[in-house]
Amino acid sequence: MITANNIHKSFGDLHVLKGVDLTVQKGEIISIVGKSGAGKSTLLHILGTLDKADEGNLIINDTDVSQLGGKKLADFRNAHIGFVFQFHHLLPEFTALENVCIPAFIRRTPEQEAMRRAKELLDYLGLSDRLQHKPTQLSGGEQQRVAVARALVNGPGVVFADEPSGNLDSQSSQELHQLLFQLRKDMNQTFVIVTHNKELAEMSDRTLTMIDGKL
Repeated sequence: MITANNIHKSFGDLHVLKGVDLTVQKGEIISIVGKSGAGKSTLLHILGTLDKADEGNLIINDTDVSQLGGKKLADFRNAHIGFVFQFHHLLPEFTALENVCIPAFIRRTPEQEAMRRAKELLDYLGLSDRLQHKPTQLSGGEQQRVAVARALVNGPGVVFADEPSGNLDSQSSQELHQLLFQLRKDMNQTFVIVTHNKELAEMSDRTLTMIDGKL
């Protein structure tokens, strides 16, 4: 499903990624671990097409995204990739339901269909009574579940998560971890996760360690 070959990335004189190779199969949950500054988030941003490698090829769902740019790349990202970050990045002026619908609206999904899908996801995630609540009215765990629903609303092939439980308390972290594995079981959802959480890494199908710019 994902094949990354010989990924290099530098920032000025700092060579962060030094020839990373990675394959991800459909339905896998992969954790990437390593010391701060090892290049984990840089790799995740490149895999998620938020940044471009200086060298190497990236194929997602049989598409060589290394060759895409501009609107084509943005459209591909919107249709095939979901994101969950440490901080939920929900828009404070919108309700939970509206926040989840945003990627679908960007994809020009009809409003009724987008709303139906968003409600289904929020109900699945135990938030059916929070549809009209704004982020400030939600707990940290609830906000992150809304962010997960937003990541899933377009039916992406893969969700990239950067420290998804890093800003949550212990109980909310455990609930989020269990949720990710339930999504894999129920929806065959693929996840690539950067984490410092030992429990989540141990639960994953594979744990890859970033050392000196390589896996």
